[in-house]
Amino acid sequence: MPTYEYRCRACGSTFDVVRPMADATAPASCPAGHDDTVKLLTTVGLAGRSNQPTGGGGGCCGGGCGCG
Repeated sequence: MPTYEYRCRACGSTFDVVRPMADATAPASCPAGHDDTVKLLTTVGLAGRSNQPTGGGGGCCGGGCGCG
């Protein structure tokens, strides 16, 4: 299940909520009991190895169109 990060507008604390994606838009109360919270935008970073070559993969003058 994904983890969503929230910030409480009342006390300023940030906290995480683990919930199914189907409940991603459901409101969340902060641990101090406040209901005025906002879901923060987070980025997901994936680390790992790939056997695919990098760079020069398409787009004009990126090596894919033959113009260079």
